[in-house]
Amino acid sequence: MEPTSIRHFPAAHPLPDWRNLGVLLRTLLGINAAALLLALAQVASGIAPAGASWPGAWGMRYLELAVGVEPHLFVLGLFLALARDGLWRLPLRLAQGLVTLLAGGLAAALSALGAMLGIGSGALVPLALLAMAAWALLLGYFDLRAGAHSPTLAEARLAALNARIRPHFLFNSLNAVLSLIRARPQQAESALESLADLFRAALRDPGELVALGDEIELGRQYLELEKLRLGERLTVDWQIGNISPATPIPPLMLQPLLENAVYHGIEPSPSGGCICVAIDGDGRELRLSIGNPLPPVAGGRATHAAGNRIALDNIRERLRLYYDLEAGLSIASRPDHYQVNIVLPCPPPPR
Repeated sequence: MEPTSIRHFPAAHPLPDWRNLGVLLRTLLGINAAALLLALAQVASGIAPAGASWPGAWGMRYLELAVGVEPHLFVLGLFLALARDGLWRLPLRLAQGLVTLLAGGLAAALSALGAMLGIGSGALVPLALLAMAAWALLLGYFDLRAGAHSPTLAEARLAALNARIRPHFLFNSLNAVLSLIRARPQQAESALESLADLFRAALRDPGELVALGDEIELGRQYLELEKLRLGERLTVDWQIGNISPATPIPPLMLQPLLENAVYHGIEPSPSGGCICVAIDGDGRELRLSIGNPLPPVAGGRATHAAGNRIALDNIRERLRLYYDLEAGLSIASRPDHYQVNIVLPCPPPPR
């Protein structure tokens, strides 16, 4: 069963998850940065290609080192990705020691192979020691990073982010309910129940994932409340693809974006407009898209308060806490249309 809480995310483990894009990128950058520094040290000490200027010699020396570094990263990264679960079951220091020894052994093996093919110096022991030192520093960095991004701290950060989501819908919905109490008391009662569901969702544990179907239903309830206020000016086009409603996603992904679409797209336009919500997936990733029309610009200025940044920055930060670099948020904006696109990794639904 896949994790449904940030407490169990692979990113929280002190030993890195080499199946994670963010970990792979940081490993690649870290080891190549070490190779750049080594090339600089060698050029400074006189180990440099003859007849080259200082910057050129540094670049040429780095390229020579990269011939060995990149295959080393590829082979070791592939093995660590395949052996992740087994390494996680070991005591942390033992697993880190095994990774360091494996890095040194692989560097020595590749150096020996290069010597046989006439590539490189064949200095097995120095290269093995350098590789072990580089990977030991890298593992130390990931260990410190895991402590800085521990589940407790991540949950506290998520709680703070959830608390900052704008409560525009609260005031607007309460006003809409008040206008219904005398004329349509049954509809007012239903609206209050929907409002209670929205608050229940806002108070949910921010570290827990929710089912996609629940998040969609919450978005529908929110839009129904706004429809009490905006009437026929607000229409919604739901385009739900062939995706399991049990797919786990972070809470309050849709509602803040729907709120932005209403507040910045529909409310300031006298004729209103249509909000398009498209949700689809292919088994590997889940794609969410929320688009809304933009009001006309009068005299060079928008006719309504501008700015979607609070909700967008909030969601972007929460995606980083949940998924690191595995998720993405992008914006497609035209003078008359605004669209937010979110891509999430799509694990199997919980059984």
